[in-house]
Amino acid sequence: MLTPAGERVLAAATELFYREGLNAVGVAAVAEAAGVTKKTLYACFGSKTELTLAYLRRRHDVWWAYLEERLAGADSPRALVVFDAYIDHPKLGSDRGCAFLNAAAELPAGHPGLDVIRRHKEAVRAKFAELLREDAPGAADPERLAEQLFLLLEGAVAHTGIDGDAHRVTLAREIAEILMRDPREAGTR
Repeated sequence: MLTPAGERVLAAATELFYREGLNAVGVAAVAEAAGVTKKTLYACFGSKTELTLAYLRRRHDVWWAYLEERLAGADSPRALVVFDAYIDHPKLGSDRGCAFLNAAAELPAGHPGLDVIRRHKEAVRAKFAELLREDAPGAADPERLAEQLFLLLEGAVAHTGIDGDAHRVTLAREIAEILMRDPREAGTR
């Protein structure tokens, strides 16, 4: 549980890291944006590495809770809701693309943040597989279709960072819908 100052630091880091990049933003800028001293920032997180980990974990937790909320009331095929969650999440910016892909591009090999990113990406891929097994039990190979949808989504979200809007994610959603239309054929190519 973070203190109020820790929450302000994490909120500031979340905004700055996503908008400007992990390497471009130093702890002094985060502390200033949070209205705290660097000493307070370090008292809350210990290091920039720990702050980066907290940022990535929080980003996952907020998005995942939103996804689960959307899935709870969704009709089949719920795999399309995963695309929708990337398109219209109200609390997290998405105009710069995927925060996890952006962070992965900046983190050096061996950085513990890469493990957080891998777990997030695997959770998304696994969610696709779970939803397809439940909603399209006749699919020839739901695991393969899940991988196809995951890669389709990843590419579209990556381009959001280049294009500045979610139109490619919307197009990817349309392609996913086509792939899932005939569950006997999807995932076999």
